[in-house]
Amino acid sequence: MSSNVDHSKIPELEHRNFRNDDFWKEIPAWASVTRGEFADHKWQTKNSIRKVEQVKKVLGDRCSDELYQDILDGQKKAPMNIRITPYIFSLIDWSNPVNDPLRKQFLPLGSQFLPDHPMHMADSLNEDVDAPIPLLTHRYPDKVLFLPTTICPVYCSYCTRSRIIGGSTESIDKETYGANQKRWDDVFEYIMKNSRIEDVVISGGDSYMLTPKQIRYIGENLLKIPHIRRIRFATKGIAIFPMKVLTDDEWVEAMQDVMKLGRAFGKQVVIHTHFSSPKEITKWSQMAMDRLYTEGFTVRNQAVLQTGVNNHIDTMVLLTRQLSFMNIQPYYVYMHDMVPGCEHFRTSLKEGIELEKAVRGTTAGFNTPTFVCDLPGGGGKRNVSSYEYYDQENGISVWKAPNVKPGQIFFYYDPLHSLSKEAQDRWMNEKSRNEMIEAARKKVEDQSSLKPK
Repeated sequence: MSSNVDHSKIPELEHRNFRNDDFWKEIPAWASVTRGEFADHKWQTKNSIRKVEQVKKVLGDRCSDELYQDILDGQKKAPMNIRITPYIFSLIDWSNPVNDPLRKQFLPLGSQFLPDHPMHMADSLNEDVDAPIPLLTHRYPDKVLFLPTTICPVYCSYCTRSRIIGGSTESIDKETYGANQKRWDDVFEYIMKNSRIEDVVISGGDSYMLTPKQIRYIGENLLKIPHIRRIRFATKGIAIFPMKVLTDDEWVEAMQDVMKLGRAFGKQVVIHTHFSSPKEITKWSQMAMDRLYTEGFTVRNQAVLQTGVNNHIDTMVLLTRQLSFMNIQPYYVYMHDMVPGCEHFRTSLKEGIELEKAVRGTTAGFNTPTFVCDLPGGGGKRNVSSYEYYDQENGISVWKAPNVKPGQIFFYYDPLHSLSKEAQDRWMNEKSRNEMIEAARKKVEDQSSLKPK
């Protein structure tokens, strides 16, 4: 039975309403671009915004001199270069770009930056430290992270791997890399020799940037290792470039071949994607997922909690419901990592806990994301409520990861802008800063000593 209900008029059904207008025609340079042209993945790649000058050229009079200068200033401070697909660029509200959640994620403004937290780290998660060989992080006993490339279809301003991704900028020099089959073969050899490994995440960079031949090569080599049971291709692509799924048949077929091979071996091959805002979701997203779902793919989502992007209850609930409606399982929501150039994005742990409580119960449990803190120092992902101790006044949380790095203590720090003026002043003094951290450590050590052996 068909329904004529206008879902956009019923708040509870807003998640079923997918934008489907010719929104890109509001951009002066693309006013005459047809729907067919906009749908072509090659057109999207060719017309991606890679330089600040292109922003001015494409927007014309819609980009004020003040905004343009702010974007230029942003590139002097940002740890990432810009690369934005026309799809995402067109979805930005250019009548109010300063407050737009997509602009915030992909086009930094100089005026938005805050000083880095005193305890920030370029490699917040110790991925390089926990790398036994190049391109591979081995932290969990049965899981590894494989980074075959550092190239992405867009560069996210909040990226946890800004130390290697997004090209060198005025604020940071990087050693980026592309496909290197010899180094990949070294990864496969390491995995083959470590029989405890069952799970491989293929990230980077972005799996979207692997060619069909490379996808098959990586997938087949991993699946042929007897003890590998699960591989996950990680890509932001479905969120920011759904046209590739719809029109790049060779890429989709390569992914399909790997998935079918996995099933023939009794193994899982899934896709992990990365929607962080409902504003990224349109009818194109739904159509891309319709294709992937029809062809048998399991897709899960990992979002990053960001101030002004998704740290409002209604926004997070809408994102969760829209993902579920498109057959994407909401999997994780991460506390923002303590990487440089991102202090303005970060929220307090308290806010993450409160959001998790508010989202839980709004939909089925299996479609409710787990809110996690990926511990600085390589402790791995922990539920936001599983800290050992939390000093909210000074924004210090203390954690343990007994099955990842037994005996170690890890710290996560709230952003200074979320603290009182008095607490911020304490952080600016090295002596009082060290005293606060040591006091929190001692609290946890004292608690441990009181537990029965």
